Amino acid sequence: MTVEWTARLTVATLIERDGRFLLVEEYADGEELVYNQPAGHLDEHETLAAAAIRETLEETAWEVEVNAIVGIYYWTHPKGHTFVRTCFVGTALRHHPDQSLDHGIQRAIWLTYEEIVALGPKLRSPMVLRCIDDYLAGQRYPLDLFHYL
Repeated sequence: MTVEWTARLTVATLIERDGRFLLVEEYADGEELVYNQPAGHLDEHETLAAAAIRETLEETAWEVEVNAIVGIYYWTHPKGHTFVRTCFVGTALRHHPDQSLDHGIQRAIWLTYEEIVALGPKLRSPMVLRCIDDYLAGQRYPLDLFHYL
């Protein structure tokens, strides 16, 4: 029996404030505590940007706006799952400290680039640091890169 290959379409949001980046501390596969940008999957009939904004609010209790795309990333996990991630850059607007966070999320945390690099293997995937490196290199694409038909 052949298993059909599929890619998991995900979004992530890169939010910088005062030289720190918004990350989440979460359990990957319910087991290992890792660090990631606020990220997740699209809901049906949702735009990529709307999914990024929603996931950020659900995972961090931060309302954000997105204003550009940093990049689109393709990565295959060692266990075989392939992810295609669109990473958006945005601005933090308002925090809702009393809001509960998504299941599996332990906390939202603001870290410097150096603190993120020091996490090394505790980063959920190589996409986390690559998105930040591309952002710091000035890589930006307009939101209208995507066409919804």
